[in-house]
Amino acid sequence: MKTFDDSLLQLKRRNKLSVAIPASFVSDVPHLREKTFRIGLVGRASAIFRVDDVIVYPDFPQTDQRRDINLIATVLSYMETPQYLRRRLFKIQPELKYAGVLPPLRTSHHPLADRTQDLKVGEFREGVVLSCSRDSSQVDVGVEQPALVAGVKLKTNTRVTVKITEIRKPLKAVLTNPKEIKAYWGFKIMVSEHPFGRLAKKEQFDLVVATSRKGKPIGIVVDELAKRWKQSRRTLVAFGAPTQGLFEIAAREHLRLEDLAHFIVNAIPEQGTETVRTEEALYASLALLNSFEQ
Repeated sequence: MKTFDDSLLQLKRRNKLSVAIPASFVSDVPHLREKTFRIGLVGRASAIFRVDDVIVYPDFPQTDQRRDINLIATVLSYMETPQYLRRRLFKIQPELKYAGVLPPLRTSHHPLADRTQDLKVGEFREGVVLSCSRDSSQVDVGVEQPALVAGVKLKTNTRVTVKITEIRKPLKAVLTNPKEIKAYWGFKIMVSEHPFGRLAKKEQFDLVVATSRKGKPIGIVVDELAKRWKQSRRTLVAFGAPTQGLFEIAAREHLRLEDLAHFIVNAIPEQGTETVRTEEALYASLALLNSFEQ
């Protein structure tokens, strides 16, 4: 019988990493297809660098940004969901019209195996509850037969995480908590009701890193930043928008960015372009910060 070896998977971070992106980061793109593609780059970067939470915050709090926020949250949620569960969890929505341009995540919770014979005992899978009886539930785990989860009555059409316990018919699994899984298990999408300043203060992060062209070149603060990074249990890395950076976003709240962030860094000093897009700054910044994990 094949057994699952989770040591082969990329481990989750020891400390929690969140990124904050503004609701208007796709506002300068007119077409839904390009908006979707840009959001997809954020999702892909978040998965590559093992981000735990993607926080979407309003950066023009005096205007109605619900449409942009809903688009970003919906596309990222769809992208984070394993492909074999998307049809069950997402109805036809205009926001997902161009979901086909989204890149695959290929994270631990997006397995390619789609046959029972390819499963392994001890393997974790995301699933959707198909039906339930008094003392058991049937869960779709992405293979040709549902997994039987005995001893628990789950709500139908809800997403759950299970551990495969027996591959013989019937396929059996037990309910588990994603926190018990050692491997990186994707990111969660959070929508903040508060603008950046209140978000940075309210959530009580141990370390807040703001990215800005006006910040210090990361090479100047790299030693101190690396030390704080390793000590922090909850880190937030924040990004600005195409039309305004974090200094301007903080000023809208009558706040100083220096009072909100422990570090204000320029991850792309001597940039060759007039502007750097949010998703570009995301890749550059997280790649540099990820080196502190070594």
